[in-house]
Amino acid sequence: MADKILPQKVRDLVPESQAYMDLLAFERKLDATIVRKRLEIQEALKRPIKVKRKLRIFISNTFYPAKSEVEDDDNGPSWELRVEGKLLEDGTNKVDSKLPKRKFSSFFKSLVIELDKDQYGPENHLVEWHRTNTTQETDGFQVKRPGDRNVRCTVLLLLDYQPLQFKLDPRLARLLGVHTQTRPVVINALWQYVKTHDLQDAHEREYINCDRYLAQIFESQRMKFAEIPQQLHRLLHPPDPIVINHTITVEGPDQKKTSCYDIDVEIDDPLKAQMNQFLLSTTSQQEIQGLDSKIHETVETINNLKTNREFMLSFSRDPAEFINKWLISQARDLKTMTDVVGSPEEERLADYYSQNWAQEAVCRYFYGKVQQRRAELEQTLSIRNN
Repeated sequence: MADKILPQKVRDLVPESQAYMDLLAFERKLDATIVRKRLEIQEALKRPIKVKRKLRIFISNTFYPAKSEVEDDDNGPSWELRVEGKLLEDGTNKVDSKLPKRKFSSFFKSLVIELDKDQYGPENHLVEWHRTNTTQETDGFQVKRPGDRNVRCTVLLLLDYQPLQFKLDPRLARLLGVHTQTRPVVINALWQYVKTHDLQDAHEREYINCDRYLAQIFESQRMKFAEIPQQLHRLLHPPDPIVINHTITVEGPDQKKTSCYDIDVEIDDPLKAQMNQFLLSTTSQQEIQGLDSKIHETVETINNLKTNREFMLSFSRDPAEFINKWLISQARDLKTMTDVVGSPEEERLADYYSQNWAQEAVCRYFYGKVQQRRAELEQTLSIRNN
């Protein structure tokens, strides 16, 4: 940000540049807001973002009369049961229409169709489907059986909760007002109950003093809060399946009969995909970096122009003085660049050696030379004596 700021002299010369400085201040606030929002989105994506929607289930059956007078397994009367469904669109959310449609089976962990045991026997009255790691999603399920009589059937649908949800023990469910939920939500609800009823020990804060309801449920008068997840294990059960009782009818003029049932399902919030896309998108960042580079180049050009202007203004006020100062400055720079000791320009003139320090410098020079020669002679004599 510092290399975007215009010098004060430029701002004084061009009052309109204050608008640019105001934009820089606004940019700083905007950057801080975007960073804060990105952090909020990252934190939100760590938690499951779900919305409730309606899934409409269509259960239809079609009766096929016998194809010939001779009835056998292939030509006899039969019926076909189909279980299908679709997610009802929310008219207030325009994002839904852009998302890929989910298959019907993707909402369930298992599906069981139980036919009348008296009609189809104990070995042929169940039709089961269970999700596996290699399951191919489908838009519906169908069952075909021989018969020309009405059949009572029960369809059991077990929703595929993501993340996993559990059914609470009836006593705990009544106490917390929660029937089926995820483990973190249950623990949070229990913690809210503890805080509301002031059950946390005043001296040992990690302990909870159970009231009579919690004591009956957990079979303990006092326990650590860290022990609650383990204690909850025996109080959480698999959720109940959705049970639909249906009658397969083969009577009447219409061969195909359809019944509709609406159930509540939880799906990922459509905005979650947009939030992910916002975090992963680099297009806007690249564009911003390109604009920042242009701003840096423009500010650098302005600074160079300011330097040129000051140079020309100084020359126009007093050309001779400006040239002298400029030559001194250039000589100083040249001396620094070439590592020259002393002042070559002054040493070139005779007056330089007529100054007061010259006599003392000559004495020092001769004294240094005498000492040097004396050391050489002493060294020579010591060698000869040896």
